[in-house]
Amino acid sequence: MTPKVDYQALFEAAPGLYLVLLPDQNYTIVAASNAYLQATNTKREDIIGKGLFAVFPDNPNDPKATGTTNLRASLVQAVKQKSADTMAVQKYDIQRSKEQGGGFEVRYWSPLNTPVLDSMRNVIYIIHRVEDVTEYVELKQHGAAQTKLAEELQSKAGEMEVEVYRRAQELQAVNKIMVQATRKPV
Repeated sequence: MTPKVDYQALFEAAPGLYLVLLPDQNYTIVAASNAYLQATNTKREDIIGKGLFAVFPDNPNDPKATGTTNLRASLVQAVKQKSADTMAVQKYDIQRSKEQGGGFEVRYWSPLNTPVLDSMRNVIYIIHRVEDVTEYVELKQHGAAQTKLAEELQSKAGEMEVEVYRRAQELQAVNKIMVQATRKPV
């Protein structure tokens, strides 16, 4: 006899970052993997049964924040098309706990929203899977900043070379005049 499988325990222990959402107006959270909870500094009892955007609002201190708008559009698309919707990397800051000093922490995510269909092809859940790509994005940004700095330094060095050359030419001209002046009989 095959033992009964505890799918909830399997899901919660999955190494990936997963949420299960209802396809309702609030995208109510019905399940979360332990890895997701750890990555987002949340607790299962604090998020289950709540709307996704109530739990994960945009950072109010970032006027350019588009995380909720972009995520909502992707979820709508996944439900409408009844197929997975892959999003571009998103800047979507997460709230820090009071113990961590509060406020928001900058994070970048690579999300995928996959609808779960019943036998009648109705969407009954959405699996929201993300990968935290913050470290990668920050390394790329740091590399771009380093490249820009190197280019600026090269440009400055080039300008300095031109200036040194110009001054050397002026000095050579002055030296030539002085040599000529000392050769003339008095």
